[in-house]
Amino acid sequence: MADLTDKQLAQLKQMLDEREQALRAELHREVDEKDEFLEVATEAPDPGDSSFANLAVDLGNAAVTRDLTELRAIEAARARMENGVYGDCVSCETEIPFERLKVQPTAERCAPCQEVYEKTHIDSMRGTTM
Repeated sequence: MADLTDKQLAQLKQMLDEREQALRAELHREVDEKDEFLEVATEAPDPGDSSFANLAVDLGNAAVTRDLTELRAIEAARARMENGVYGDCVSCETEIPFERLKVQPTAERCAPCQEVYEKTHIDSMRGTTM
């Protein structure tokens, strides 16, 4: 594991915990809203209302997918902590600076490797579009 102090590691764990709680609350809200829009979409005789409801459901699905992806990244960061490799770049195995981890506690790569990854995997990062 990177040369993180116990205090730094505790701070990063707390950040992950807080973000996870916020994401779970957001997911519950998004699912509730999706149910409301589905209800409108199935009951609305007006094509405009139905179209808006369908768009809202699609946007809600994208938000849920985004949040679930971030939750998986948090789980992966915790697994790296447990395995003693948290803070080590998965590409070049150098230490990810604490300042980067503070900004992005789920970071798997150092900034230079992340830049290369984004350039070489751009199609897979786009996800689905409407």
